[in-house]
Amino acid sequence: MKTIVRKKYLDRIIELNGTPDIKIITGIRRSGKSKLMQAYIEHLKENCENINIIFIDFMDLEFEEIKEYHALHSYVEQHYVAGKTNYLFVDEVQMCPKFELAINSLYSKGKYDIYVTGSNAFLLSADLATLFTGRYIQIHVFPFSFKEYCEYYDDVTDKDKLFDEYSFKGGLAGSYVYPNDRDRSAYIKEVYETIVTRDLVQKYALPDTTVLQRLSEFLMDNISNLTSPNKVSQLLNANNVTTNHVTVGKYIKYLCNAFVFYDIKRYDIRGKKYLESSEKFYLCDTGIRYAILGSRNMDYGRVYENMVCIELLRRGYDVYVGKLYQKEIDFVAQKGSEKIYIQVSDNISGQETFEREYSPLLQIRDAYPKMIIARTRHPEYSYEGIEIHDIAEWLLQE
Repeated sequence: MKTIVRKKYLDRIIELNGTPDIKIITGIRRSGKSKLMQAYIEHLKENCENINIIFIDFMDLEFEEIKEYHALHSYVEQHYVAGKTNYLFVDEVQMCPKFELAINSLYSKGKYDIYVTGSNAFLLSADLATLFTGRYIQIHVFPFSFKEYCEYYDDVTDKDKLFDEYSFKGGLAGSYVYPNDRDRSAYIKEVYETIVTRDLVQKYALPDTTVLQRLSEFLMDNISNLTSPNKVSQLLNANNVTTNHVTVGKYIKYLCNAFVFYDIKRYDIRGKKYLESSEKFYLCDTGIRYAILGSRNMDYGRVYENMVCIELLRRGYDVYVGKLYQKEIDFVAQKGSEKIYIQVSDNISGQETFEREYSPLLQIRDAYPKMIIARTRHPEYSYEGIEIHDIAEWLLQE
């Protein structure tokens, strides 16, 4: 399988080299966490002297005997080399029960630079503070961006063709080795179903998967729609899936904790406050939607909105849905003192559609940048101070 260097993530880990924190690489299954760890190890070997690397991959039978936290601790201590910088890498750490006891003990000794990866259902953001008593930093890995997709298919020069493919193939790079849509979709479906029907069921001891599966499919089918547990439970019950808003609320949280969906809250632009009523949920990768739902209700405007949301998160923005009077701004993206207001659309060539997109932006009275991202197939231009970007070109920007 072809691999590419995911420079952004690699640079981030290099930046953290030598800090006392436990570095935890998180992300959905098959997003490239293990490959990133291996790339960093190669970087250390090529660029650093006087180092000792202790690498444990619990998927490898070679380490079967240390899948017990005392044994893990002893193995690491036995492989420590005094006088060198000791790096500890543990891949698929959740396969060692009570791994956190060993990792915390090793951390407390202050003599290891520690990096771990694990199944997304066992290294949930909500659990990290409980698992690790020492300081930790997350490096969150997303599926391939469109920019990385183009780098992978660097022999293809037609960016429009690549963008159209990426819209339904998505960024789970393990699927790229399959030559036809059927096998590619089967791979993605297996990754998704492993998370939903195995990881989450095991993690939360769920009695059955029907509600979780139907809920997830509903959220996929309603990307960009405001959603509440009460509304979803009513719709599921109407379709003969018995549940209630409390269960739906819990299951939505589980899906977000496992990075299958990202929860985007609403923000009142005029009142400058966050709203708690309804939220939007965006899928981690559009390829999953296509693999599970097929081309049913294939609304490209919604798909593009999902792609922009995930790209903004990938670029390090905090993302909200904007509310201004009775109108909605697709995204308010913030990073430090930077703020951007964004509308996303499929086709804005019609005057009525274009007006619908730009009019809410013109009502915002502050001076922060405003943009419309759509499938224009034109170079960037502006209208009344609003930047108009072609989505494919915008996704390729740094």
